[in-house]
Amino acid sequence: MPTLPAPVIPVQLLDLAAQHAPIQAEMEAALQGVLRAAAFIQGPAVGQFAQELSQYLGEAEVIPCGNGTDALQLALMSLRLPAGAEVIVPAFTYVATMEAVAILGLRPVCADVLPGTFGLDPAAVAAAITPRTGAIIAVHLFGQCADLGALTRLARQHQVALIEDNAQAIGATYQLADGPPAVAGTVGEVGTTSFFPSKNLGALGDGGALFTRDPARATYLRQLANHGQTRKYYHEHIGLNSRLDTLQAAVLRVKLRHLPAWTAARQQVAAYYDAALTELPGLRIPVRDPRSTHVFHQYTITVAPDRRDALQAYLREQGVPSVVYYPVPTHLQPAYQYLGYRAGQFPVAEQLCRTVLSLPIHPCLDQEQQQRVVEAVRAFSS
Repeated sequence: MPTLPAPVIPVQLLDLAAQHAPIQAEMEAALQGVLRAAAFIQGPAVGQFAQELSQYLGEAEVIPCGNGTDALQLALMSLRLPAGAEVIVPAFTYVATMEAVAILGLRPVCADVLPGTFGLDPAAVAAAITPRTGAIIAVHLFGQCADLGALTRLARQHQVALIEDNAQAIGATYQLADGPPAVAGTVGEVGTTSFFPSKNLGALGDGGALFTRDPARATYLRQLANHGQTRKYYHEHIGLNSRLDTLQAAVLRVKLRHLPAWTAARQQVAAYYDAALTELPGLRIPVRDPRSTHVFHQYTITVAPDRRDALQAYLREQGVPSVVYYPVPTHLQPAYQYLGYRAGQFPVAEQLCRTVLSLPIHPCLDQEQQQRVVEAVRAFSS
């Protein structure tokens, strides 16, 4: 395999400095406004951001909170499930989805995923539903919606709640059977997201939010996220201290204005990769579900398991970073061995952990850098 010439501009998996540079003055002005007002907890920017994000999401109610994991926990708390109730989660996802279930004394029940789109396999979910099932958590992994049509039908058929973990797909849409495309995170009883700095809409630290179209649930979630209170010192419920900082909300207001352009830039990078990497031996580009848009939080290829690690090592030698999201399926994580799962039970998830590789993708990845990534992948494959 050839060694490519050294790049003029290094390729980065994520370049927040470059992404922030054009909006630095806007962000600094927003932060200065909070500093002058000294309203750091539940300041005006928090409500303003919630309202603006609501408009972006098609007028869903938005409840800001401390981080994406808290959002998942609050979503489950709002369902008032009995102790030990089962919650179906993907066997291939970030551990926070499973963690939020377990920490509440509920029982995570893993289901396998689809090999192409990586979303929950509706047939596997149907097989996992029991009389003890209280909810299904659909993860919109890497920027594309899970099969919301089939999962919504299953949830309604069995009278269980559908939660959407939308930490990686904010702004994506899904075409249900009737009506206009639905916005990811607003189809189930409640949706969640994270504003971790690396997300498509990222803060300068931790942050999260919940979405719902049910005003009563929205009121309850706001109480849960604020010590179970609506009025200070009067606690109607057992809640959490999970509030979005005003400083983070101020920055997110600025970033939300630029999110559509950033999403379009990510999609352009993905289209370039698609065209250049299609039909390479032993490699598959991301599968697109025609019912869903894709906002490309990650551009994740699959590679033959005996070649994936070698490709990653070669890319590293050529100055091209890449990441394996995720190397261990949720059911085989040491913390969850008490559930009794064994290797081989969820073969698609286990295979994906051996074959996935995420390439650099961000709104500031210029043409030269994109070409560098493509040339390195193609050189390895030749």
